[in-house]
Amino acid sequence: MGQSMFIVWRESVEALLVIGILHAWLRQQPDNRAAMRLLWSGVAAGLGLAALLGWALIGAGQWMAGSGGEWFQCSMVFAASLLILHMVGWMHHHGRHLKRDLQRDAAARLGQGSGLGLMVLAMLAVAREGSETVVFLMGIGAQQDGADLGRFALGGLLGFALALASYALLQAGSRFIAWRTFFRASEVMLLLLGSALLMAGLDRLSGLLMGMDVPEFVYAWFGDALWDTSALLDDGSALGGTLASLTGYRAMPSAVAVATLAAYWAVALYWLRPRATALPAASAA
Repeated sequence: MGQSMFIVWRESVEALLVIGILHAWLRQQPDNRAAMRLLWSGVAAGLGLAALLGWALIGAGQWMAGSGGEWFQCSMVFAASLLILHMVGWMHHHGRHLKRDLQRDAAARLGQGSGLGLMVLAMLAVAREGSETVVFLMGIGAQQDGADLGRFALGGLLGFALALASYALLQAGSRFIAWRTFFRASEVMLLLLGSALLMAGLDRLSGLLMGMDVPEFVYAWFGDALWDTSALLDDGSALGGTLASLTGYRAMPSAVAVATLAAYWAVALYWLRPRATALPAASAA
């Protein structure tokens, strides 16, 4: 429940931010009624595209039976983890210019005399956030059993309600919390969730490989533990299980798990590194 709540909360706040930027900008434009209608039409179309993606993915999972379905669900977990990594890196470097870029694109489309261009801009922006949410939830949902699906759905509903409240507080200004603080804190939480999904994907992959005829050293890489910290914190206990679901902690990690997690955080740190600002070229004499 906690994972689905966090994902829907974070992605909904980002979608509300995009819609809010476009809405606030349009309110400042003269004779904006038609443009406002196109904005909300684009938002509805974007949500429809995300829902269509979700329907297609659910249908694909149901169509693939047996081992095919297991491999599909495993791939969705990995896809969600890698998409989180990419999204955090992209927002870290482009989020500060999001408002400027959206307003520039909206002005360009209205300047061309095509209100449909504004509708497409809103549709693509919302569809991007919605599609990410769908993939994330599909990846998380692949770990759930039937008994947990109700809590999983409840977490999503609570996440959306929390997103509405959070957006209102963020719009109220720095008296409560600044946008920069929100994004930096949620970046860390998303990366931890991405690492948890990555480890869950490896667990599924290990189980699939164990049922196949593969070389013995592959079993050792995926099955033999490099160390055992169960005496300190067992990932099967209440606290350890919570930590495992939120961060990917394993008390008895395999060589592949350690190497994969190290690679994940290396890429994350590379994504989040400060980028040097290029100095202006010297004028020709």
